[in-house]
Amino acid sequence: MKYIDQLDLKGKKVFLRVDFNVPMDKSGNVTDDTRVRAQLPTIKYALDKGAKVIIASHLGRPKGKRVEELSLKPVVKILSKLLNKDVAFVDDCIGEKAQVAADKMKEGDVILLENLRFHPGEDKNDAEFARQLASLGDIYIDDAFAVSHRAAASNSAITEFVKICAAGFLLKNEIEYFRRAMVNPARPFVTIIGGAKVSDKIGVLEKIIEKVDKLLVGGGMAFTFLKAQGNSIGKSLCEEDMLDVARKIMQKAKEKNVQFLLPVDAVIAKSASADAEVKVCGIKEIPPDWMGLDIGPATISLFSDALQGVKTIVWNGPLGMFELAPFSKGTFALANAVANSGALSIIGGGDTDTAVHQAGLSAKMSYMSTGGGAFLELLEGKTLPGIAALEPRV
Repeated sequence: MKYIDQLDLKGKKVFLRVDFNVPMDKSGNVTDDTRVRAQLPTIKYALDKGAKVIIASHLGRPKGKRVEELSLKPVVKILSKLLNKDVAFVDDCIGEKAQVAADKMKEGDVILLENLRFHPGEDKNDAEFARQLASLGDIYIDDAFAVSHRAAASNSAITEFVKICAAGFLLKNEIEYFRRAMVNPARPFVTIIGGAKVSDKIGVLEKIIEKVDKLLVGGGMAFTFLKAQGNSIGKSLCEEDMLDVARKIMQKAKEKNVQFLLPVDAVIAKSASADAEVKVCGIKEIPPDWMGLDIGPATISLFSDALQGVKTIVWNGPLGMFELAPFSKGTFALANAVANSGALSIIGGGDTDTAVHQAGLSAKMSYMSTGGGAFLELLEGKTLPGIAALEPRV
């Protein structure tokens, strides 16, 4: 695979696929510009090298139709400010408007195209739509890791119509940090897996058992494992059809000599609400009409101690319902433990990223992945279509 810094960009029209899938309020204002900032190194590099930069992204799921609330136009103001230069907006991504705008560009110009997903050809990985996108540029750069697990016209089929294709710096970082963690990790290597469902992460758990020295499991999914061990878990989240799978994963960990840690206590309530009555109890003592919604203080200590002296940490999924204050302490405490561990720390998944940002600890992590689903599929060992499309053709 080639990277952007291996190419001659001067005077070239660079078609840059980014991820500007940013949150907006009802008034159409961008509420978090993290994803825009993440793309700046690649955009600035291209500009510094004399390129004409054509930026393309999706936003939301308009399902092939124009939905004004999902227009990328509000991003122009943010991007112009961050780049300290005017960014032009084109209210389509193909057709005459886009072609004329691209043809008029001078070195150092930046244009942002309208939402790719306003056209059905994007999600369908349609060759004709991809050909029209490709006609706008001389060079194709993919820097949108978060959608690389989906084959779309703008990250897969387009590479058939552009001779020079490469990855941007964000995609390069995602791949390199993943390799540092999963191909030849510094040991001891620990993975923290949270979130709601075992079924969402079976592939990750089965793959990760082959790699790690320790596996810490929290969040709602932990209760499926706990019930599989014979514990009474009250009304806590449990996937009954995953109990045998949970037992097999725990048995595999034992066979591989992997230290497999589950919560020993929990913060419980009768309902998942911010004003609910809250108690802390041991895992074996959850009353029938209560549910576990966060790890308790003993588990925080257990998990934090397990991170002492480790060299590599990969964390995906919160350890409780952190968006509600009474159930946020566990996730925030572990974020603090990871940040201060001294290990190579790689954080993946939208909810985990959000929690780490809320805890004010993102700057202390080695790397914050920008992709949720893409990150998980990499952990599972799957081939990502958006990355495969950039690899040299035989």
